[in-house]
Order: sequence, then C-alpha cells, then structure tokens
Amino acid sequence: MSHADAMLLRVAEQACDILDTGGEDEDLARQYDALDPAFRAVFPPEGASKFGTFLAIFPDPGFPCLDCAIDIRSNDDNDAQVTFSGEQFGVEQVANLLLAACKSALPCGFAWVSDCDRLRPGEFAGGCVVVTGDGVRFHSTQTILERALHRIEAGADSGVDGVVLAVSDPSSGDIGFWNDATQSLGLLCHASVYHPSRAASWENVPFEEFDWMALPQNLAA
Repeated sequence: MSHADAMLLRVAEQACDILDTGGEDEDLARQYDALDPAFRAVFPPEGASKFGTFLAIFPDPGFPCLDCAIDIRSNDDNDAQVTFSGEQFGVEQVANLLLAACKSALPCGFAWVSDCDRLRPGEFAGGCVVVTGDGVRFHSTQTILERALHRIEAGADSGVDGVVLAVSDPSSGDIGFWNDATQSLGLLCHASVYHPSRAASWENVPFEEFDWMALPQNLAA
C-alpha cells in the first residue's frame, strides 16, 4: 500500500491506545482532535468522544483492539509492504480497517486459521477475507465445505450457483445472455445471474423463446 495509508495504520494503533485508557468523553475528544488530520478525514467525528466512526470497525465497540501486530516495511518502488500477524487475530476489524483506511491496497485479502490443543469437533477451522472497494466478504472453511456438499447433493442441473437467461438466434445459432442492467443480450460474462426460484416465478421475460441455463458448479467462487 502507499506510505500514507501505512501511516494511517500507525495512527489507528494510537487511537486504540487512547481508547484503552477509558478516559472521559471530553478528554477522549481532545485527544481525537490531536490525531493526524488524515485519520480524522477517514474516521470523521461522531458521538461524544468523537471516535464513533472508528469504533464502528470493531465487532465489539466496547473493546476496540486490533488483536494483531502490524509490521510496516518500505519497498524500493516507494510504497510499503504491511504484514498483520497475531495468535488472537482480529479478522473482522483488520478487514474493516483495510477497507476504510487503505484504499491503495485494494483489492486484497488474507487467509486465517484457527486450531485447538484438543481434538474436538468444530475447533479446527479457517477461512479467508476478500476486501474490495465494494466491501468485505468473509469465507470460512465450514461454509465452503457445506456449500460443496450441497452442490453434490443438489445435482449438476439444479442451478445451485444460479441461472442465466439464454436466447438463441435461429439464423446464426449464436446464444445471447440477458443483462438486466443494460436490458440487452450479450456475453455470458456480462449476464445477470438469478436464483432458480426467481427464474421460475419471473413473468416479464422479454422473449417468446428462451432457456434458463444453470451455471456450471465449478465456476462458483
């Protein structure tokens, strides 16, 4: 990411230290005003302590801790390489912090794993987080496993990963796929994907002859 975004992470750590003191709102507000203007632009003042928008990145605003160490190293090409690490890693807050304060790093993602010192069902897991300009997406190994099994049980033709509306041109044999946003036919990569239940009840299909085609299961993320 850029050096400017990397420095915002240091200010975020400073903000966590300030909030950890548990001071009165007036005192916290004064310390907020003393923070770097770039931080205050990303996390504008909200609430009596002025830290409201910053606290919103935490799953528990009453416990504003990043739960990780942040290592920042300068690269030769004038940007920074940032590593987040920790045994009790704050998956959600780190993802939200990247989305809010580190636009130059997007899109990006990271993987995580959890284990246990005892062999107990459900105590071993992992997943990944994908952060883009559109938001944060969380994927866990458990949901990935459940979805994979559901695909097998549902069968290849069920449309478990969605269906697209396909129209064949009788003269050329070419197939066009419906894009709801542009209200036109085009390539499959631009097609609108619908849940099978929506397709079954959609009465305003703009074509007399068409087919609903299930997406191949191996295309699913």
